[in-house]
Amino acid sequence: MSESKKKGAEKMISIFYQLSDAINNVILKLVLIAIVSDTVFGIIRAVKERKFNSTFGIDGAIRKVSMVLCLVFCTLVDITVELNFIGFLPDFILTWLDEYLHIGHIGLCQFFGIIFMGYEVTSILKNMTLCGLPLKGIFLKVYNFLRKYTDELPSGILEEEDDISENTEGDDGDGC
Repeated sequence: MSESKKKGAEKMISIFYQLSDAINNVILKLVLIAIVSDTVFGIIRAVKERKFNSTFGIDGAIRKVSMVLCLVFCTLVDITVELNFIGFLPDFILTWLDEYLHIGHIGLCQFFGIIFMGYEVTSILKNMTLCGLPLKGIFLKVYNFLRKYTDELPSGILEEEDDISENTEGDDGDGC
């Protein structure tokens, strides 16, 4: 086998191993779980409120597919260029990532995955609260924390804050 063919084969094997590492990426898995959870609680909420609307469903699906595609493209960038965004994260997040997930390197996929997780967790908590689950306090803490860093939280969240207060006051505990 010629030297150039050998190098090409080694490069393909290297890319294969990098893709298999990406599939086992904890943050990527957590984002996918969050997307599915948000979808499920969004559907439950829509059924409860009798507002099952295909327009909202399509918009949400487009947003979620776009997130997944973004993470796929970021993974390809990570394979091509080794970037490390660990210095861009606050110390308390770094400590948590190291302590619980044993992550010491944050590539582009993980960086965007953490951002998407914040967005999805806020949406999950909002949907769970509007379903009647007693999570208003947790939702408002997460919402207020994220509001310090961005003004681009899930659309309609400010208008629904009043609904959250109304839905959790005098809750008879029957859930959704």
